[in-house]
Amino acid sequence: MPTGWRLEADSPLLPFVDQRTGSARFGVEPAVGSELAPVDGLLAGAAEVDITPPPGLPKAGYSRNAHTGTGFRTRLRARILHLRAGTTSMALVQCDLLGGSAVIHHLVGRAIAEDTDVPLSGLMIGATHTHGGPGQFLGTRFYNRFASNKAGFDAAWAQQLASRIAGGVGAAVGSRRPARMAVGTTEVWGLTRNRSLAPHVRNPAVDDDRVAPQRAYVSVNPRLHLIRVDATAADGGHEPLAATVVFSVHGTGVPMRSQEYNADLWAYLVDELGHRISRSHGTRPVVGAIEGTHADVAPALHPGTAGHLEAQRVGRGIGAEAAALYSRLDRTLTDRVELAAGLREVDLNHNRSINGISLPRRPAVGAALLAGAYENETPVVRHIPPFRAGSGKRRPRGAQGAKWIVGGPFQRLVLPLHGFPRVLPIQVLRFGDTALVGLPFELTVETGHRIETAVHAEVAGAGVDRVIVSSVANEYSGYCATPEEYELQHYEGGHTLYGPSTLPFLAAHAAKLAAEALSADHPVSDILRERRFDLRQHRYLPQAEAGTVPRALLGPPTFTDATARTDPMWELRWRDVAPGNLIWHEPLVRVEADDPSDGWQSALTPGGTPADDQGCDVEVVHIGPDQDGHSYAARWWNPSFRRGRRQRFVLLANGGQPELTSEPFD
Repeated sequence: MPTGWRLEADSPLLPFVDQRTGSARFGVEPAVGSELAPVDGLLAGAAEVDITPPPGLPKAGYSRNAHTGTGFRTRLRARILHLRAGTTSMALVQCDLLGGSAVIHHLVGRAIAEDTDVPLSGLMIGATHTHGGPGQFLGTRFYNRFASNKAGFDAAWAQQLASRIAGGVGAAVGSRRPARMAVGTTEVWGLTRNRSLAPHVRNPAVDDDRVAPQRAYVSVNPRLHLIRVDATAADGGHEPLAATVVFSVHGTGVPMRSQEYNADLWAYLVDELGHRISRSHGTRPVVGAIEGTHADVAPALHPGTAGHLEAQRVGRGIGAEAAALYSRLDRTLTDRVELAAGLREVDLNHNRSINGISLPRRPAVGAALLAGAYENETPVVRHIPPFRAGSGKRRPRGAQGAKWIVGGPFQRLVLPLHGFPRVLPIQVLRFGDTALVGLPFELTVETGHRIETAVHAEVAGAGVDRVIVSSVANEYSGYCATPEEYELQHYEGGHTLYGPSTLPFLAAHAAKLAAEALSADHPVSDILRERRFDLRQHRYLPQAEAGTVPRALLGPPTFTDATARTDPMWELRWRDVAPGNLIWHEPLVRVEADDPSDGWQSALTPGGTPADDQGCDVEVVHIGPDQDGHSYAARWWNPSFRRGRRQRFVLLANGGQPELTSEPFD
């Protein structure tokens, strides 16, 4: 083992970067947790941390068609729900990111080992799968190279991200108190649609094989699951603590041309749910969300209108349905909740078979992947066989079946085996009558249904009535289509790296782990003795620059009227220090209004929430360097108008720079 390979808890990653080869080479050995003493009843804690990075990181999700982030339209956050009952302790982390990451999962697990009782088997890093967040933190060379518009693993960014999340888990555990919880399910129709209908209707479970536009709106996973947790309050009663949504929809309401970090429709979903709970219960809990089985499900946008207006319409519509379900769960809250957890890391270098089902030794990139997914397709290429959707081989052969492999046998020369996902984390968390299965793939509607069925068959006798499957948990490993969908070779099949047996392989592992976890007295932890990473490094996270720049306004606020696709907005421009000198996960801008009786107070949005960069309406972007420093813009979208009321921007003290106030506007 090379000297310095092993990474200890809280050690920064940068010393493990080989400057000569440009690789970050390190290993993380999971901490060995002790068995926990049983506790009576349910304890719970929750926390929220901001994970918005500075400008400069490539955005992940739209691959080469994406842009480098210039700032944020809606902030990115990690929300943590911690539960402790019996001999089990768990933390469900919900991140506004493309997916989980084995690097982040293991770094957070190490960082929290000494100060919390949450083992790695009880730590789940879930994601909203927004395509508006940064990449370069994943655990494989392949996806650090191809998921974003630029390539490379950014060790500095990964360390910062892991540290922020670990701090949030620690805060959630440290705040735990007696609690009650309930889990419920509702259905949401009309706001999502199947973006890959032709493969979907090939599944035997689909009773209508017509490919008609109206079928797209019913060929989805409409189930919205909600975990509600209330905790004891100071007056002896209970108050909202946390709400977690699991829903199936791609985070692609905002188009790939957008240059700002954003949580896409999930920002509006979470905001709507949180606002409605606050209005009805007087307290806003920690509200978060993770993906369901969404691989072939897109937001039902009005044609040609992708952007924040449409993302907001869809997200708030889903959030309203979640809020109605939250209220209905009043009657089922209980502190008698059985918890269980299990985590298995399936090492494909040594274990590619289960129950007679085998995966090929080598994954392969299909030609259909290069054509892109529907609505975000690659120009020209999408029209050319074998890249064109539906151009699968007529005579499938070998482990990859109908897939046309890009470059044929030469693909292995440019995409070495070790760069692909080779360890698949499979996780099961139980709370009461619900089992949550976390998998690292983007799962189609029917893929998720079959995994749920396989798991339920194993655990129904253990008192589990509801099985929820969540995609892109703990790592990002591409797609998983059913064998029938795979055969047609649309984007989802071309991106199923391990061929048509991927689904039955995953379903067998998930069912087996669920049976083991739910029958054990303590969490099941079948993980590698050490996770090793060898990732091509490139730093994008900006560093602080020497010298000071006086903060100065670049003129008065200006107004831009609404268009068919955008809200109206007020904009303020100013000069400041470099992006690396500002702290982007702390507040930067708010808007104030002149109250006749109380003077300048926080302005409110039309929805009644504060107009600042913590919500959904105030954007902050880096315009670029100039001869005197760096230029920035703050934009207040969809501003409130009150006759005779003056308003102003306030640049908050940040990064050593003083507070600065703009001229009033009305």
